[in-house]
Amino acid sequence: MVLTKYEVLKKYFGYDSFRDGQDEVIDNIVSGRDVLCVMPTGAGKSLCYQIPAIMLSGVTIVVSPLISLMKDQVQSLSNIGVKAAYVNSSLSENVIEKVYARIKGNLYKIIYVAPERLFSNAFINTIREIDISLVVVDEAHCISKWGHDFRPNYLNIAEFVSKLKSRPVVSAFTATATRQVRQDIVTLLQLNDPYVCISSFDRKNLFLDVRHPDNKNDELLEVLKNHTNESGIIYCITRKTVDTVCDLLNKRGYSATKYHAGLDDEERTKNQEDFIYDKKLIIVATNAFGMGINKSNVSFVIHYNMPKDIESYYQEAGRAGRDGNRAECILLYGEEDIFTNKYMIEHSVDDKDNKAIEYKLLEKMIGYCITEKCLRAYILNYFDEEAKEKCGNCSNCLQTNYEICDMTEQAGIIVDCLKGMSKKYGKTMLVNILKGSKDKRILSEHLYELHDYGKLHSLNRNEIERLIDKLIVLGIIVKRGVEYPVLVIGRGLEDDERIEIRVPKRSVGSIRKKDSLKPVESELFSVLKKLRYELSVQEGIPAYLIFSNATLKDMCLKMPTTKEEFMVVDGVGEYKSAKYADRFISEIKKYIDGSNI
Repeated sequence: MVLTKYEVLKKYFGYDSFRDGQDEVIDNIVSGRDVLCVMPTGAGKSLCYQIPAIMLSGVTIVVSPLISLMKDQVQSLSNIGVKAAYVNSSLSENVIEKVYARIKGNLYKIIYVAPERLFSNAFINTIREIDISLVVVDEAHCISKWGHDFRPNYLNIAEFVSKLKSRPVVSAFTATATRQVRQDIVTLLQLNDPYVCISSFDRKNLFLDVRHPDNKNDELLEVLKNHTNESGIIYCITRKTVDTVCDLLNKRGYSATKYHAGLDDEERTKNQEDFIYDKKLIIVATNAFGMGINKSNVSFVIHYNMPKDIESYYQEAGRAGRDGNRAECILLYGEEDIFTNKYMIEHSVDDKDNKAIEYKLLEKMIGYCITEKCLRAYILNYFDEEAKEKCGNCSNCLQTNYEICDMTEQAGIIVDCLKGMSKKYGKTMLVNILKGSKDKRILSEHLYELHDYGKLHSLNRNEIERLIDKLIVLGIIVKRGVEYPVLVIGRGLEDDERIEIRVPKRSVGSIRKKDSLKPVESELFSVLKKLRYELSVQEGIPAYLIFSNATLKDMCLKMPTTKEEFMVVDGVGEYKSAKYADRFISEIKKYIDGSNI
């Protein structure tokens, strides 16, 4: 008997209803129509193709560039009773041969494969012998040069599909895609009249925060005070910064590990698994970490440095709160992040046109960091989605971390200083002049003779930079050039114009709301988390694959004492109920018997 999408959802995944957009995508795939689905990280993209894969008669091939995703997804599917496998460079040829033999024996329902494997003779010969109902292209933005992670191998996917004995349904999924990237996906993958689902990019459970600290280490430690015993990711732009920040946290007593390409494979794998299996609560990493990691109990993501583009930032930030619980996404911005990103663009991108694209994307990212408007609206507008002027769930809207300062006089000094320069300089030089720096270039070019030299020495660099950014946003000053931009006078400062900026308060705390669980429920939550961890150790799988934090919290609210009641808990399907119900119900009964309720 063929199960309906709702029966599959409940039986395997333990939920009674779909999130926005999921059921329409599933319906179109099952009906035989190609699909382009754009959903933000944590919105449930995987379910959109896993449910059709279970419902359709043949096998589903999932093309993904992410080795970590393949392993994570296969573990997750196996833990709910769905047969799945992956084929990538992490497997030995001997193991791959065994996987191929099982594929020929129709032992798998879903097969994950790396794009570079698609044209290997062994893989082609293997899949030609089976019925393929669906080809899924995950991280589909990788096919576009306008995407944030272009992969040349993705350009061969359409040719691969054309070589199959009959064309299956093709569906493309991505978390971040502008209109240009979406057009490229449809064209380059040769999708046939696809159903296009562009889900809202708004992750309402994420609190967005951009800070301009004088000292990033002090600010980081201040933030972490509000995340005791919580799992989190800290992203840094360079390997050296990762090492430094991780050392700092370990010296301060935090349970932290690190991940970057400079570590050998063994250490990198161990550190990632320590984080995934909750042996370490915090991982400090470059952007090499996290792609495809579905760890659901990440409560915060902190960007120690500004990423290179909005797509990268939102995808990385979106790894927080995947279980639907409230989570924080905090970016610690500093002017030095701009120079580091520009250096990387210059030394990693050869093509002139691609370089120009990278610079344009970086400018949009800088705009997010310096805007005084709603952060959520800025991101949603970037992805061509309309948004309210104020979301009420970001640091700019709440303004809790800021105080308003009248900087009209200081703005006038900046404008006058710029007018008095005979040559054009960038922001750094302007700040140095206003601070009264004894920089060699200032001395050699006699810039200390300017009338406004040193007039803003009482302000710190961040405050001057923020004021200059405000003047640029208002058009009073104009920035020209991309790689080495210089500042020139724009419309100028009007006589009666007042300039105000928001200045970060010192040693600010977190704005996050407290957990909604009552004290007695929080106690039970700790008991169930301990049981979950013990089971994960016994089975050798991450704790979140047994049950997410959201599912444990629903258990605390419902306190099921029978298997029938246990099946009503969100996230509990038939397979997991049969496997875990007795253990969790036993702990819940013990807790009830030993409490005063």
